[in-house]
Amino acid sequence: MTAPFKAAAVQASPVFLDLDASVDKAISLIEEAAAKGVKLIAFPETYLPGYPWYIWLDATAMYMPLVPRYVANSIQEGSVQDKRLAQAAKDNDMHVVMGLSWNVNGTLYMGQWHYGPDGEMISRRRKLKPTHVERTVFGEGDGSDMSVHDTDLGRVGALCCWEHIQPLNKYAMYSQNEQIHVAAWPSFSLYEGGAYALGPEVNEAASRIYAVEGQCFVLAACATVSDEMVEFLCDTPVKQQLLKKGGGHARIFGPDGSPLGENLAPDEEGLVIAEIDLNMIAIGKAAADPCGHYSRPDVFRLMFNRKPSPPVMAFDNEAARSVEMTEADEDRLSKSAAE
Repeated sequence: MTAPFKAAAVQASPVFLDLDASVDKAISLIEEAAAKGVKLIAFPETYLPGYPWYIWLDATAMYMPLVPRYVANSIQEGSVQDKRLAQAAKDNDMHVVMGLSWNVNGTLYMGQWHYGPDGEMISRRRKLKPTHVERTVFGEGDGSDMSVHDTDLGRVGALCCWEHIQPLNKYAMYSQNEQIHVAAWPSFSLYEGGAYALGPEVNEAASRIYAVEGQCFVLAACATVSDEMVEFLCDTPVKQQLLKKGGGHARIFGPDGSPLGENLAPDEEGLVIAEIDLNMIAIGKAAADPCGHYSRPDVFRLMFNRKPSPPVMAFDNEAARSVEMTEADEDRLSKSAAE
């Protein structure tokens, strides 16, 4: 167990569709957190370069003119912006879990990149299944994206938005002894009053239940919608009714579901900061560990394929020859099996 440390969940808007300016703002938030003694900071879903709210506001064909700009401002692995974030993590001796739109050869993924306090990459994951109209923008991850990683602070995992209402997603993460979980959310100001499932009550509850079920700390980062975003995106009275300013509901929950830290107003930007003491997890697990003593594997069991599933698996002739099985090899294998 590590000594108690401070963690922060970000509640802020990006500089919408401007990757460099959004990275600047993210680094400012990292520096602000460092000044307050924070050792791990969690950012909202697709904070870079902002969540593409336009997909919920109009027909697909109508927002196609924005697609090139969104792709151009989606971050690439090894880019200048990637290196700047890594340097910011190192300069501030901090774990940084960044929510972003990840451009891989022109295909976008809803990503979460975890930079260590030495500036090295701990993990890059993709949202396993984008939700509803998000599928018109983003590709899917695979089982290798459902991972928990050892760090100097504890075992850290991450999921995006409605991955938290997929029971098998959660069980796969719980099974890896996750201790600190980053839940990345966009904003809860879409369809206010018309879609309860998209509002703060349901989605805050999803983060809280995750903490209780998994006996882990949950850092639920949540973006806000800025005045500039509303002005840019909502060019008709109907759209102005569909997407509202604010919607920030960043939260931190303990392994018993208790709220930690001081929350911000929905239209306020800043950090929700709380102390993380991993010793609290033992109390939760003593009562209910759904992947341990509280499980019934004779009745229910999860099949979890953790292997990467790339669309292309390339190999050269030499590699192909190295895995060819000769007739003699086949004969020996057959005899061994028979014995």
